[in-house]
Amino acid sequence: MKLYRSAIFYCTKKSGVVDHSYFEDGLMLVDNGRVVDIGDYSRLIESVDVGAPITQFKDSILMPGFVDSHLHYPQYNVIASYGQNLLEWLNTFTFPEEERFSNGEYAYEVGNLFFDELIRNGTTTAMAFCTTHKLSVDAFFSISKERKMRMAGGKVLMDRNAPVGLLDIDSAYKDSKEMIEKWHNNGRLSYAITPRFAPTSTTNQLDEAAKLLAEYPNSSNCKGVMMQSHLNESSEEIGWVKKLYPDYRNYFDVYDSHKLTGTNSVFAHCVHNTDDEYMRMSDTGSSVSICPNSNLFLGSGLFRFDKLHKYNIKASLSSDIGGGDSFSMFNVMNQAYKVAKLNGYDMSPFEAFYLTTLGGAKVLNMDDCIGSLEKNKEADFIVLDLKATPLISNRIDRVKNLEQLLFCLMTLGDDRLVSEVYTMGECIYKKNGGTEDYG
Repeated sequence: MKLYRSAIFYCTKKSGVVDHSYFEDGLMLVDNGRVVDIGDYSRLIESVDVGAPITQFKDSILMPGFVDSHLHYPQYNVIASYGQNLLEWLNTFTFPEEERFSNGEYAYEVGNLFFDELIRNGTTTAMAFCTTHKLSVDAFFSISKERKMRMAGGKVLMDRNAPVGLLDIDSAYKDSKEMIEKWHNNGRLSYAITPRFAPTSTTNQLDEAAKLLAEYPNSSNCKGVMMQSHLNESSEEIGWVKKLYPDYRNYFDVYDSHKLTGTNSVFAHCVHNTDDEYMRMSDTGSSVSICPNSNLFLGSGLFRFDKLHKYNIKASLSSDIGGGDSFSMFNVMNQAYKVAKLNGYDMSPFEAFYLTTLGGAKVLNMDDCIGSLEKNKEADFIVLDLKATPLISNRIDRVKNLEQLLFCLMTLGDDRLVSEVYTMGECIYKKNGGTEDYG
């Protein structure tokens, strides 16, 4: 049994309403990597054996690790690359970089840097795009397993409109099936079928992706594979889809008609969704991964947060590295708040933290095991140092309640806030002054 004493916060959702639990002086009991009990220290300490060691965090708040539902691990080295728009950015920077992942050694090198950055920023779960190369998938999942992290990802599918070195014209189905058999439900790992987006896949490849999705469904004792892709990110992209798929009602209909929608399907961006598309997304139970940083960086547009509530759609916030320019989910929440404001929507800090923890877990169908710190869930959590910087310390001294505290963190915070990171109750990262230790 391991005991952790700190201020403790996590989000909940009951009857469709975002709520939270907060213990100003809390205690969390962890055994075999799972939360056994959690609550006020004064209540729980009476049930603990006398003399049991307690790890205490002073001037800190303990919360679930962040969940990043959409990013690209091979784009680590193209963050902050200047591009006029999404399509130019892909052709100029992303595709040439992804071709380098045919080299397994390079894939592991970048993969370890990528995971270091995730952990440093307090992200304990993510769903990532790899490249079209199986080596990139093996690197991603091998590192995930080494770091004991609950992760999802998959081999990108592209059989047209991309460099020859990235096309998988004849191998997409076979390679993906091989990777699913090797990695899906292997420990804490989940596989995601990954057509990059409709313009880089033929109808035949989309049909093959749907076949895979149908072959590995959810069951009573096994989670099915996920499906991830992009949708309505930019006006140029939408115009391209219309030319390539003229017989479909809209962009979402391309995926829907090919049976790639449903409760296991996650669509990134959705900046320019029509009401008809949102309605159909709601009907199918498909989810949205919102990417404010990359949408601002590439000038793609401003997401309409009010649509999520109108159509009752599951959603989460994500970094979208490397179109996104920060691994920090604090930064993502900060940008999301501003984007929402520009569209007349007031995002509370409780909603923002929900969208980066439990909301992300729900989008990835992992809310039964992560996303909050309720009993029996896996003990993936982070410790935030409320004295991390003079500015944060000074501002927090003046807050009057938890809501104001969280708003300060999401507005002023970055990786400096994260002092320790735990997965399954084991410390995998600790920041000590100017040094860092990845356990």
